[in-house]
Amino acid sequence: MKLTTWNINSVRLRLPSLAKLIKEVSPDVICLQEIKVITELFPGEDIAALGYPHQAVAGMKGYNGVAILSKTPLSKITTKNWCGKEDCRHIFASIDGSDFGGKAGPVEIHNFYIPAGGDEPDPKKNEKFAHKLKFLEETTKWHKGRRKKTAARIMVGDLNIAPLETDVWSHKQLLKVVSHTPVEVEGLDKLQAAGPWVDAVREIIPPEKSVFSWWSYRSKDWTVNDRGRRLDHVWVTEPLKSKIADAHIFRDARSWEKPSDHVPITITFKL
Repeated sequence: MKLTTWNINSVRLRLPSLAKLIKEVSPDVICLQEIKVITELFPGEDIAALGYPHQAVAGMKGYNGVAILSKTPLSKITTKNWCGKEDCRHIFASIDGSDFGGKAGPVEIHNFYIPAGGDEPDPKKNEKFAHKLKFLEETTKWHKGRRKKTAARIMVGDLNIAPLETDVWSHKQLLKVVSHTPVEVEGLDKLQAAGPWVDAVREIIPPEKSVFSWWSYRSKDWTVNDRGRRLDHVWVTEPLKSKIADAHIFRDARSWEKPSDHVPITITFKL
């Protein structure tokens, strides 16, 4: 089973890019963030025509929004709101692992878009940063309360935090920059421990190797200085750890026409 996560930064604007990704990667499941469209106007028919008739969507006008697209049926589709806001940042659903030829039972897939947090890493001065930290606290508590050793779960999305020194182009220069500050990394570590979750990308690509999934639009040529960050993640619970077969960061997508500032990440599982 191939699962791809991608902050597409407007699904309607980048529908041709989604079609290109599908042609080149052909994932079984695609999780999108920042779809930036209300659920009723989501291009479901166009995406079904690309081979993904099973869809779970939580969208809003102009901002945020998450979606799970699947070649096989989705069940138990649920959306959750956090921090008292209805801002479409979390949707989850289950697939049947046996649909992929193995003996695996249901696999629960969580698609998250964690708040970016603004520019000032001070919750007293910046409401957006305070929201981000509160979001991390609430989701950590929720996952801890649902912890189950035998549950096969996958958590993906734009988590807007690059935790490792090798997840950013310069650890020292980004220590006071939102997405790599110690307080955010600590919050993400607690969220990961709550699963407990395994970082699927780093199971394949060693932690010593630099890996990025986001490059700012502000850079005239992102390939020259390669000042990226790994903000997008795929985590799994222990029952799926041994099933991780491959991890691929689709860097080429950052150079596509009208690109998202994020690139897709694909994990291959042998269920």
